[in-house]
Amino acid sequence: MQKPTIIKTIDVTKVYGVGDAQVHALNGVSLEIRENEFVAIMGPSGSGKSTMMNILGCLDRPTSGQYFLAGEDVSNLNKTQLAIIRNQRLGFVFQSYNLLPRTSALENVMLPLLYSRNGHLSETKQKEKALAALEAVGLADRIHHQPQELSGGQAQRVAAGT
Repeated sequence: MQKPTIIKTIDVTKVYGVGDAQVHALNGVSLEIRENEFVAIMGPSGSGKSTMMNILGCLDRPTSGQYFLAGEDVSNLNKTQLAIIRNQRLGFVFQSYNLLPRTSALENVMLPLLYSRNGHLSETKQKEKALAALEAVGLADRIHHQPQELSGGQAQRVAAGT
């Protein structure tokens, strides 16, 4: 039995600029990623990797084509709808981790819960969820440490907890 499709793109195109200044960052990209698959997006500088990741992460929309996330066509959602998708269904680990520098690991993990539309959790419940996430990645003893006090791997695990 085939695993469910999590990500599917059909002829995704992304064009930046207008007229003679147009740049075709993506030109008809189709892909399918199923549950539990690991995929690497590779290519030379300027080949559209970041553009593709921005579309897959619902940070940007394609100029044309379709993008289905867990069966839902998210290609033409507006910015607010995309923000809800990012908050509720996607997680990001950036190269620089994007942690707030003067904020503890616990507070960094709690931050997305403040913006969650999944019911407004009390601060106590937010702390419980954030602590559970940090415990799950082996960082219960580092909850009060700021990003500069963490190793690269620890910072990455904090970012994964967000």
